[in-house]
Amino acid sequence: MYTSQPPTSSIRRSPAISATGETTINVPGKNRVWVHGFRPNLRSQTRRVRGSTIRAVVSKEESKSSTVTVEDTTAIDGVGGMMDLKATITIKKQMKEKVIEKIEDQWESFVIGIGRGVLIQLISEEIDPVTKSGKYAESSPRGWLPSASSHPHVLEFTSNIVVPVNFGRPGAVLVTNLLRREFYLVDIVIHGVNQDPVIFPAKTWIHSQQSNPDSRIIFKNQAYLPSQTPPGLKDLRREDLRSIRGNGKGERKPHDRIYDYATYNDLGRPDKSPDLARPVLGVPETPYPRRCRTGRPPTKSDPNSESRIEKPHPVYVPRDETFEEIKQNTFSAGRLKALLHNLLPSIAAKLSDTDISFECFSEIDKLYNDGVFLKEAEHNQFLVNFTNQVMNVGKRFLKYDTPAIMRRDRFAWLRDDEFARQTLAGVNPVNIELLKEFPILSKLDASTYGPVESALTKEVIAEELHGMSVEEAFREKRLFIIDYHDMLLPFIEKMNELPGRKAYASRTILFYNRANVLRPIAIELSLPPTPSSSSSSNKRLFRPGHDATAHWLWNLAKAHVCSNDAGIHQLVNHWLRTHACMEPYIIATHRQLSSMHPVFKLLHPHMRYTLEINALARQSLINGGGIIEACFSPGKFAMEVSSAAYKSSWRFDLEALPADLIRRGMAVEDPTTPHGVKLVIEDYPYASDGLLIWSAIKELVESIVYHYYPGSDSITSDVELQTWWSEIINMGHHDKRNEPWWPKLDTKESLIGVLTTIIWIASGQHAAINFGQYPFGGYVPNRPTLMRKLIPEEGPEYDHFLMNPQFTFLSSLPTQLQATKVMAVQDTLSTHSPDEEYLGQVHHLSNHWLHDGEVWGFFERFGAKMEEIEGIINSRNKDVRLKNRNGAGIPPYELLLPTSGPGVTGRGVPNSVSI
Repeated sequence: MYTSQPPTSSIRRSPAISATGETTINVPGKNRVWVHGFRPNLRSQTRRVRGSTIRAVVSKEESKSSTVTVEDTTAIDGVGGMMDLKATITIKKQMKEKVIEKIEDQWESFVIGIGRGVLIQLISEEIDPVTKSGKYAESSPRGWLPSASSHPHVLEFTSNIVVPVNFGRPGAVLVTNLLRREFYLVDIVIHGVNQDPVIFPAKTWIHSQQSNPDSRIIFKNQAYLPSQTPPGLKDLRREDLRSIRGNGKGERKPHDRIYDYATYNDLGRPDKSPDLARPVLGVPETPYPRRCRTGRPPTKSDPNSESRIEKPHPVYVPRDETFEEIKQNTFSAGRLKALLHNLLPSIAAKLSDTDISFECFSEIDKLYNDGVFLKEAEHNQFLVNFTNQVMNVGKRFLKYDTPAIMRRDRFAWLRDDEFARQTLAGVNPVNIELLKEFPILSKLDASTYGPVESALTKEVIAEELHGMSVEEAFREKRLFIIDYHDMLLPFIEKMNELPGRKAYASRTILFYNRANVLRPIAIELSLPPTPSSSSSSNKRLFRPGHDATAHWLWNLAKAHVCSNDAGIHQLVNHWLRTHACMEPYIIATHRQLSSMHPVFKLLHPHMRYTLEINALARQSLINGGGIIEACFSPGKFAMEVSSAAYKSSWRFDLEALPADLIRRGMAVEDPTTPHGVKLVIEDYPYASDGLLIWSAIKELVESIVYHYYPGSDSITSDVELQTWWSEIINMGHHDKRNEPWWPKLDTKESLIGVLTTIIWIASGQHAAINFGQYPFGGYVPNRPTLMRKLIPEEGPEYDHFLMNPQFTFLSSLPTQLQATKVMAVQDTLSTHSPDEEYLGQVHHLSNHWLHDGEVWGFFERFGAKMEEIEGIINSRNKDVRLKNRNGAGIPPYELLLPTSGPGVTGRGVPNSVSI
């Protein structure tokens, strides 16, 4: 079977790990020469060779030693024609084991002790002249005896393998698990071949033979292009890839390692309620990237929809894509926190028969200072008793950490300059664009959505430029826009029919004045036209006010813009552009690139945990009735909004950071600059820090590509690489397969661009728009995820607004239940796991690249570059000239600082989309 490189272990290993000591060989009879050829059918081969097994015996006395004797093949040339190799096998145990698992461990120790637990077969890089396949030798290790290890959950044991001196260099190991349950194989190291150990990095779950009789293939840590594959490994390389693709049939089982594609047809629950039915995403009407296929049966009421698995049952992902134990514990703790923040307020809301609004700003502050209190009313005494017993916290519970946005300045969110600053240095800094011309026009059908001209005319803008002409502002590139009009207006009518939802489609104009301060100067909020409305009555204009009424109306308008921004950020920039679009790259990489391929090895750290976190999101975040629908403006139409954005605006070639900045007019091409582009606003923290990371990634990718590919011909002739890219386009992004903008993979430059873009999306791009969710969104007035009221115009509501504008503002925000629910989820999504692997950390790559000193040097330079970038960013955050990251009450911009500790830190760039 194909050896997928699984999530990297948290264990830091030296290249040559210690073994349990010298081993004695018990050879049955005279069976001394037993080198066989490899047959592609792995099942029959395992049965055929079992009769000629060389068994290794490990005694307790021998296990005390922690050193390895490395034997040189030259020392035994001509002495019997045989050489003795030593295999050191390292496995990792669960940190928390149940009683029954401990009993099973004892049984497994006995089984392995008699040589019936694990079978390993060593495959040579050389061809057997008889079978025309790789030579192989076999051994069954005895004993499950832990050696001296600094890691309490790591076990090492050894086995001896006797091979002829002409066996050749080992290239692969076949591992058969004869036990009743799986185990986690860290690696296998073969000693005795010349002076250097041969490392087989595994970091994979080895399934039981009872689940699947096929052996697992583990290749050594040498990278080979397909044309460079040693003759003895060619069959294995093909078999490996074939087995991991599956046949597209049947329901996947937990032990499977099958990577295949499916549409997003599992978000709804039509069998439970027609209101929970959701359209399939990934069809012409609603295009979308593909997800990992699970193969569950269809629902009864809709044959096109796949039945769901609800918590706590897991959704299938290939076995090596699941969370490791540390990550699982961290995520479970986050889910428990979310449960306590969501379930208990839900009970409180049910018992009080209402969904309560915040009545004053001090009630929001209590979430951080005091926590949530339950009143001593008879109807919710049950809840008070429950929390007293379960949580042992008395009446006070559910306390939140103070978000970074209000830690330094409680009132920063009210200021226009802070509203604008967050478009450049907040959690969603990727929607601001240069305003390039007037009039501002919609691309929507005028007969359905009204006049295409915006109410934000040249004359309106001229009044807000404080003496500068519009022509000057255009010439100096000082006018910017955040335009959600066309993306949201087709959904507004349906959204506003949902209970507790009222939204507009917004446009916001910002002005970058000569003091280098960005400020919003005009907002347009639009509703779809109605038969009775005039051509312009569906568009409302708001500008900064100089009186109390205008000031409050302006703040309500900004809140509606923030609500639009929060929805587009979550559904498009975060979920679609990083999570969903990464999934096809990961599936194709496993299906089409051998684990020996240098591009697989390069991309592997950037695929960790993504399929698992995406599966969990389909289960409880983006599903029908899930957190996103409950807490964000689009409600049940959320994923349709995401699909519409994919259809209208997603392009792979514009996902590269420089290309995206140029497309938005935030940068211009400039070959004289270090990054090839010059920013229109130099104090643009996301872009300026992001370009540092982008350039470092590109430099690493260039080094790898130039090292393995001498010319363009070697790229076009790389069958695995070309099939990989074709599959990403034609299967992973099937609905976009005919677009002309897909890069052609025919030069080193195009390959460098593709790989740099994928790594950037998985690392820097995701970090910049994910780990600030709680620091910026944890304070509801700063970033409401939905609004519940339109801005009052006339009549009793307007009169009430004049009497109590604070009440109107707060009652328009999410309810206490909605706010605390989304805060808990944002807190979980902003949390780094203790086993996080950050960009530039190379220790976990040692076994994969150690064979090639030059490549290892590339990664060491990349790590040093990340340290240098961290220093540059820290210096920028202290520069008083950079007003978007320094000043009174201004938090530093740290979202692209490469490293972080665990928890909600607002910094750190992991290798992969891991949360």
